Amino acid sequence: MADILFAMDTDLAKLQNCLTDTVQQHLMPLFNTVSRQYKHDGSVVTVADKLMQQTITEVLQRDFPNIKLLGEEMTALQQAELLDSNDALWCLDPIDGTSNFAAGMPFFSISLALIEKGEVTLGLVYDPVMNECFAAKKGAGAWLNGQRLQAEISGLALNQTLAIIDFKRLPISLSQRLVEEKPYGSQRSLGSIALELCWLAAGRAQLYLHGRQQIWDYAAAQLVIQEAGAFACTLDNEPVFSRSLTPRSTCAASDENLFAAWLDYLHVPRSDG
Repeated sequence: MADILFAMDTDLAKLQNCLTDTVQQHLMPLFNTVSRQYKHDGSVVTVADKLMQQTITEVLQRDFPNIKLLGEEMTALQQAELLDSNDALWCLDPIDGTSNFAAGMPFFSISLALIEKGEVTLGLVYDPVMNECFAAKKGAGAWLNGQRLQAEISGLALNQTLAIIDFKRLPISLSQRLVEEKPYGSQRSLGSIALELCWLAAGRAQLYLHGRQQIWDYAAAQLVIQEAGAFACTLDNEPVFSRSLTPRSTCAASDENLFAAWLDYLHVPRSDG
């Protein structure tokens, strides 16, 4: 398959360069050197999260001055006010996988999405350890480091797949059934929602399940999934993306046949018609 470069899309190329350069310069020197703190909800935050949100915000305001930014490290009130407006909006997770980052585990990412008129139109997920940047533009496709990203038909049965599953945030009854019945071939939970979803789009896993994701966790990655030709919905069979602070579930598969089998196993309700 021919390489697809963004020579004709200066905005996306500019955005990708801004993100990768900023992360390599400001974030990676802090990897495995910062202490962790805990938010009121028990999640981990470090000085690196706050520094990256501030730094990326400044870069985006310089290059895209008319677009406001919603970041994970804002107050809930600030986030709600931004989402309630109809303006175009950046949605940033400055470090998706902060616990990994603080512990020195090399699996974390920076996730940035552009939301316009209730839809995600651009998405970037950057893994600075592997130097892999997943990108997507609505209606145009998905890319990994400039090469077209296309989900492939695995040809696997459900019990032959590698599944990325976060048990902690699923209903207890569903978690117990998955552990006892093991409908997959192998299971992982890697600690960065955005990067896990992108790995599924790249064929490194075939199934995905998470029960509770915030908008900054999934906004960019769900566009990568969609534009790469993989399949995803919530456990209620709704679109994953919602311009809302309400957490969303995600079940996904790398091809249509596996997606149908996965939804059947999870008892996801079918759409009318």
